[in-house]
Amino acid sequence: MFAIFKREFKAYFQTPIGYIYMGLFLLLSGIFYFFDNLMTTSSSFTGFLGSILLIYLFAIPLLTMRLFSEEKRQKTDQLLLTCPISIMGIVLGKFLAALAVYGATLVFTVAYALVIAVYGDLQVMETLGSYIGFIFLGASYISLGVFISASTENQLTAALVSFFVLFFVWLVDPISQLVPADTNSGVISALVLLAAVLLFLFLNTKNWLIVIGAALIGGLTIGGFYLFNQGVFFGFIQRFMGWFSINRRYGSFTMGLLKFDALVYYTTFVGLFLFLTMRIIEKRRWN
Repeated sequence: MFAIFKREFKAYFQTPIGYIYMGLFLLLSGIFYFFDNLMTTSSSFTGFLGSILLIYLFAIPLLTMRLFSEEKRQKTDQLLLTCPISIMGIVLGKFLAALAVYGATLVFTVAYALVIAVYGDLQVMETLGSYIGFIFLGASYISLGVFISASTENQLTAALVSFFVLFFVWLVDPISQLVPADTNSGVISALVLLAAVLLFLFLNTKNWLIVIGAALIGGLTIGGFYLFNQGVFFGFIQRFMGWFSINRRYGSFTMGLLKFDALVYYTTFVGLFLFLTMRIIEKRRWN
């Protein structure tokens, strides 16, 4: 894993991508800092950190787009898959390399906090909590980008899909307030979700027995709840979309609170998408 990490980390600075990512982030964050804090003489550093979340919609796709899609374009993925490194080691090495570049760039913004600490009133615990939240938030974004990169064969496609997926994640909360919350809509949503899971199983296993078995279990579960406990489906869409609301859980960190459920959520989110990435890579290895 360390060999993959070192290879990928160096690759960021042997190509323009690392410099473009860092330059874009520091330029835009500097502009936000100037207008949010210097121009208004505000000491609210957490407000500045919250405002630069928007930057990651554009920056994270740059960071993750080449991780696997470039390997496939250059036909080096077969060499990678046949080397004596586990699939987990490959995926974790690439993920940690992207996370390291992300974290190294974020460190530069500490200088902004130091300026406020010297000339203003820095809220230390809130700022520290926000930085911890940023690490977990960034890890979630990156794991999603790694998964998309492994699913495509073109860097531009990976970047565009990552952007639109992150944009959707950004808008999850507003969208969830607009969709219907009645029971029938919840049932339909559960069936659509089941169909998506079955499609994913078929594409990854090509085994109709597994798909049919999952369909029976899922169908019986949905039917059982509909007959005996319809309340489960009331607000089902909102609860389901709430699971993808990454930004919502970041709010507790900005108040200096390290909530256990938020930490578990981010860890689970990262683990899930890295696991799905490993499944995609494993399927390619045997094909």
